[in-house]
Amino acid sequence: MEQQKENQRQNSFSVRTDLAVEAREMARAGLGLTKDTDEPDGIEVKTQEEKDYNLTHVRIVSEEGSRLMGKPMGNYITIESEKLKENDVECHEKIIRLLAENIRSLTNLKEDDCILVAGLGNWNITPDALGPKVVSKILVTRHLQGTLPEEIEETVRPVAAVSPGVMGITGIETGEILKGIVDKMHPSLLIAIDALAARRSNRINAAIQMADTGVAPGAGVGNKRMMLDEESLGIPVIAIGVPTVVDAATLVNDTMDRILGEMIRETKEGSAFYETLRHLEQEEKYQMITDILDPYTGNMFVTPKEVDAVIDRLANIIANGINIALHPGITMEDINKYS
Repeated sequence: MEQQKENQRQNSFSVRTDLAVEAREMARAGLGLTKDTDEPDGIEVKTQEEKDYNLTHVRIVSEEGSRLMGKPMGNYITIESEKLKENDVECHEKIIRLLAENIRSLTNLKEDDCILVAGLGNWNITPDALGPKVVSKILVTRHLQGTLPEEIEETVRPVAAVSPGVMGITGIETGEILKGIVDKMHPSLLIAIDALAARRSNRINAAIQMADTGVAPGAGVGNKRMMLDEESLGIPVIAIGVPTVVDAATLVNDTMDRILGEMIRETKEGSAFYETLRHLEQEEKYQMITDILDPYTGNMFVTPKEVDAVIDRLANIIANGINIALHPGITMEDINKYS
């Protein structure tokens, strides 16, 4: 019985992240890889550093890579920029174009393919409202097919959008709602937008991740829901997300690592205290963290105070990127006319 309780406590604290770039960092650290060119088996990484943003493409190509990363095999593309949190219009336009380009790279759309865009999350909670806010800015055109002038119809694809809410509001699994829509509507692709959880606080609202592996709604905050992927829905699924929260236990763990690192650097090498700090086991750190945060370890998440304004800006960036990616005739110059 005691062992069962201990297992439950240990399961309640784990370093939570939805970001492939962070899963890769943890995998490298776990294997002791320090060179920039060294990568875990089954993982391929390409990076591009620009003045306003960093672009990282992580590709998991084997079951071993999937096991190390804790994520399905596939492509994960992440745009990181501190300016995502700022009202920098010029930088945002660059990121919108980059976002559109990479969304297209993850899809294989034909001219008349129908696309369903789903905004996941709870519209009543700001850090979780990214998906519904994006959907409100999507250029939906499926209902206009056959009624538009030919010269306009050639510039747009049939696009539909929905915000299915969360189980606490509807009493229905998000996956069940989307499965019913997909079976009735038969779209060629689902694009799902969701809020994510990060490990590092400096990535909160400062990264956009795209993946062709689908999404598990609520996974970042410990909720187990039906996976939205090609296997469950029968169509390809592109997931787009932004980390809007960090798990409090994870934040404490990283803070403790930094404090211990500083203490080790400031402590006389060879002293008893130095050796105690250097050989502090992960289990002992875990025990301290759970003692500090208990009983809140499993359900406390942190988000920045300016999250309201930032989520609105991020929703605009992602919606515009999707609109440009899906509609061949829509450009950055046109986008504000439609959204």
